[in-house]
Amino acid sequence: MSALLWALVALPLTVGTLLAVAGRPMDRYAPTVAVGTAVAALGLAVAVAFERPRVEAPLLEGLPAGLAVDGLSGLMVVTVTVVTAVVLLFSVADIGQGEARARFFGLMLLFSGAMLTTVTATTLPVLLMAWEVMGATSWALIGYWWRDPERGDAANTAFLTTRAADLGLYLAAGAALANGQAGSLALDELTATTGAWSDLVTAGVIAAAFGKSAQLPFSFWLSRAMQGPSPVSALLHSATMVVAGAYLLLRLEPLLAQSGWGGHVVAWTGAVTAVVLGLVAVAQTDLKQLLAASTCAQIGFMVLAAGVGAVTGGTLQLIAHAAAKSLAFLVAGAWLTTLGAKALPALRGAARRHRTAGITFSVAALALAGVPPLALWAAKDVLLAGALEDNTALYVVGLAGAVISAVYSAKALWFVWQPAPVPDDRGERLPYTTRLPFVTLAVACAALTVTSFPPVRDAVERVLGGEAQPGPHVWEFILSGALAIGVSAMVWSRGAELLPLPGRITALAAEWLRLETAAHTLLVRPLLRLADALAAFDDRVLDRAVEGTARGSVRLAQWTNAQAERLVDGAVEGVAGGAGALGRLARRPQTGQLHQYLAQAVAAFTVLAVVFVLVR
Repeated sequence: MSALLWALVALPLTVGTLLAVAGRPMDRYAPTVAVGTAVAALGLAVAVAFERPRVEAPLLEGLPAGLAVDGLSGLMVVTVTVVTAVVLLFSVADIGQGEARARFFGLMLLFSGAMLTTVTATTLPVLLMAWEVMGATSWALIGYWWRDPERGDAANTAFLTTRAADLGLYLAAGAALANGQAGSLALDELTATTGAWSDLVTAGVIAAAFGKSAQLPFSFWLSRAMQGPSPVSALLHSATMVVAGAYLLLRLEPLLAQSGWGGHVVAWTGAVTAVVLGLVAVAQTDLKQLLAASTCAQIGFMVLAAGVGAVTGGTLQLIAHAAAKSLAFLVAGAWLTTLGAKALPALRGAARRHRTAGITFSVAALALAGVPPLALWAAKDVLLAGALEDNTALYVVGLAGAVISAVYSAKALWFVWQPAPVPDDRGERLPYTTRLPFVTLAVACAALTVTSFPPVRDAVERVLGGEAQPGPHVWEFILSGALAIGVSAMVWSRGAELLPLPGRITALAAEWLRLETAAHTLLVRPLLRLADALAAFDDRVLDRAVEGTARGSVRLAQWTNAQAERLVDGAVEGVAGGAGALGRLARRPQTGQLHQYLAQAVAAFTVLAVVFVLVR
């Protein structure tokens, strides 16, 4: 079975790479190849989910590459492959024949393959590689229509924001290695770190997860990501990149619990994000922006679950959200293609013109609203039960977030089901490849309602393993269900004017709390100014110092050449002249006449005799 696990991650990565590299010559065949690959990956995912294989291969000395499927990753690989197959089937009709289809479908498979690797990775090196590939392919997919500067800027914003947060994983890996107790960098051994190193590992994991899952204060990048094609939004928001951070927190929940502070930070951040970004969704007048803000809010519940240890509820929320949100984005994309509109006022009557799309969108919206008996209602109650066990205030904030989710979901439904102000003839039937994904995902949302049944919930808990978690009481089901139904009914009766907020607050929420502006003001601009200051220091101080040193060296060399070398030359010439004079003096007695040599010898011996006599 280990071969099946290798094949599960290798198949979409390999086929995706080949399609993306082949380019336009493969455009004609790319949809068929991609959908076939996704279906094959789904079959492999189901097989490995049951068999739970574990594989390992050498990567670096002491750092193996490990993949494994357990309870949590088994549920995740099936979720990822199901949503990928459905989204790619929808893309066959949505991405026209004039588009670069091979590049699009290849990148989508790479995106999915990176997520599959992420959820099956057992070591930090493999997780980091998959994390990086997922970020790079998301950048390419958001900026798919790269000739449009606005889309390219949106892709850059999303990539740089998540990339900055991703540095947390490198911090975690470095701290684990420095501690020496997690030498293999295995994820399940990160709890072996101690002291300050453990805090650094926890902080790094939390930062990376918050950035990837668009939790406060990183939420703004998800708004910009809406510039990509609708299938990209559907896959990114439902089962891949945006839920990767929440998955990582659920996976490493023991690390959060061990830290003593990580769980509280994560839980409260998730709860506040669910409330604040829920209000942002309420203020939106663009359907895709409403859905984007709701993604941040809904993932906030998963993050809340990880913080309080409610892994079962968080996992159920993740799976149900994947079905509901992918369905909602696909329907929004179909309406954008057929009606040319995404603003809520312009979508009045859209559900009446396309009944299949309207009904299935209603299933997704009601699931997001938490209206019984749809899936997210049960999942939220399961995770909120964990919040209640941990902290009553946390439960109240989480419940408020659930109520707000009913407001923005009912608001979207109210607009699309209202009669159109001016009847038109834009009610043509949607293609089969468009309607089939809608029906499939709507059935999945309905089927997930069984998660509210205690036997099913307990079975999922056993699959996930770990300690038993508190389940919701009957009054919790009744309270949350009644609030969701009551708020939805109130929105439907009062329409778009429900709960009007003060103008400034509404404008601030509609602009996503101006988080991107705040990021530019508090982070980007100061960093750029610091960079400018360092550049000026480099130009005005360092460069001038280097140039001054060079000029001084040249002048010293010139002085040396003019003074020191002249003295040396004079000394050498003096020594040479003296040697020549001595040579000339030495040649004088060398006349070649024997009697002169005899006279010189007599004189020399006479001098020696005198010296000898005087010395004695």
